[in-house]
Amino acid sequence: MVLKKYLILVMLCICGTLKAQTEEGSLFNSFDGTKIYYELTGNGYPVILVHGFTNNSQSWKHGSLYPALIKQGYKVIILDQRGNGRSDKPHTDAAYAKDAEAKDIMGLASLLKLKQYFIVGYSRGSIITSRVMVLDKRVKKAVMGGMGADYTNPNWPRRVHAYEALAGDTTHHDVDEMMAWIHKNNFDDESLKLQQKYQPSTSPAELARVKIPVLLIDGTEDKTNGDVHDLQKLIPGSAYAEIPGNHNTAGNTEQFAESIIRFLKQ
Repeated sequence: MVLKKYLILVMLCICGTLKAQTEEGSLFNSFDGTKIYYELTGNGYPVILVHGFTNNSQSWKHGSLYPALIKQGYKVIILDQRGNGRSDKPHTDAAYAKDAEAKDIMGLASLLKLKQYFIVGYSRGSIITSRVMVLDKRVKKAVMGGMGADYTNPNWPRRVHAYEALAGDTTHHDVDEMMAWIHKNNFDDESLKLQQKYQPSTSPAELARVKIPVLLIDGTEDKTNGDVHDLQKLIPGSAYAEIPGNHNTAGNTEQFAESIIRFLKQ
């Protein structure tokens, strides 16, 4: 009788764990053991969405693209990049170096047994998307939103200033707004610092070898990350779409979703 009660209790605990995973998402162990949170919705052609700095997977649900992709029948995959949301937030240099974030995405694609997929990034998510599209042959189309050519510079001042500000330097006033947002939301400063320290750049030579269709999409008032047209010159055959909004608003608009879906369906 005691054994029976014990087995029932164990089964209840197991079922509770599975329910928590299936209702909200799942965790997987990435290449270095870091746990990465992800969600998958739908059964069609897979599209991986990559969020920006200080955001997480749930930020996609506040805009128009996520529901539009689901409505169009795509398999939509969102994840919390390491250091964000419900994923682990390691505080070691090694955890963010050598394309760790791109490796997380490629590892997730392998876990889900994706033979090919589309990928969409916004802001810093575009920087990671850029790495994935040059490293993973399974990527068949890529979208980079809110990003100009500045990230191709390994010593991009904006990245350097963000890293130094997160390390305690108070002299870089060009990132004051970002730092105020981080402190207001009590984010993990150490993890964010390392994300900026090891934020990857993709060289013009690497971009010149890209052969897949790429869409660059930007708000009319967005001048945050350099000139998109300069980036377009670096990626052979890349398309460009301009939509209303600034860096914080353009990615949530219906025009953003419509332009991307039109590109993916071509």
